[in-house]
Amino acid sequence: MIQGSNESRFVCLKKKYMTRSIKKGLNVDERLLKKIAGKNPLQTPMVKTWKRACVISPEMLGFTFGIYNGKTHIEVLVTEDMVGHRLGEFSPTKKFMKHGGKMQKELEMKKKEAEITQAKSATAVSEDAKGEKK
Repeated sequence: MIQGSNESRFVCLKKKYMTRSIKKGLNVDERLLKKIAGKNPLQTPMVKTWKRACVISPEMLGFTFGIYNGKTHIEVLVTEDMVGHRLGEFSPTKKFMKHGGKMQKELEMKKKEAEITQAKSATAVSEDAKGEKK
């Protein structure tokens, strides 16, 4: 399943982003590779994993992984651009709510008021158009 272009790209990424020593090799989970070995990516259901530090290898292309973020498994479809990255990079552990404060609330209120007035004017125009047709 490893193609020439993918293999050379993987080796290049391996050298560029290597956080472990080269003699130790990449942190690829063998049990995860056994789960997907010899299976069709399109017919295989989501493969759940807790190994966020596992590096994505070319054999994983096309498979859908359920990567644990501390609360749930987030479905991630592995594409060619993801090779060399870690699984945990695609499953955020923190949920961004919003920046806030008093000023932000005021801006949101103005935006809501503008939407309400726009909706009212649109309904008024449509009612006027209906009244003229009669």
